[in-house]
Amino acid sequence: MIKVISKNRKARHEYEILEKYEAGIVLQGNEVKALRANRVNINDAYCRFIKGELWLMNAHIGHMDTTNKHYARDERAPRKLLLHKRELDKLFGKVSKEGLTIVPLMLYFNEKNKAKVSIALARGKKLHDKRETLKRRTMEREAAKAMKNRSY
Repeated sequence: MIKVISKNRKARHEYEILEKYEAGIVLQGNEVKALRANRVNINDAYCRFIKGELWLMNAHIGHMDTTNKHYARDERAPRKLLLHKRELDKLFGKVSKEGLTIVPLMLYFNEKNKAKVSIALARGKKLHDKRETLKRRTMEREAAKAMKNRSY
């Protein structure tokens, strides 16, 4: 049973999700406490390769009031993501050759109570693709509502 901490809803609207991966995240100091208190926002976050390693950029993990300010880390500091070397090589090849991007979808605690990030290899949607997706969703919602309200 996983405990979802934060979701990036904007990612599913802005990008077409091609492949999903589960990555560990390197946290320091009071950041795990902040995750447990849901003081996290990954809506503007993205992933970038730096020197062959994958980093989560611009993810906001807030400070806890109970911790010492001397040891406080920058709230939007880059955080290293942990994947197998084979997965990193595959992702790096697709990002560099095919022009795809890597976006975080959600931050959660897994069954073993470890903090994980669900990341996705994605392609940016055009404006007409976004409109088409919204149209399809509303039609599906209306069809489900009509089937529910149908009387026999």
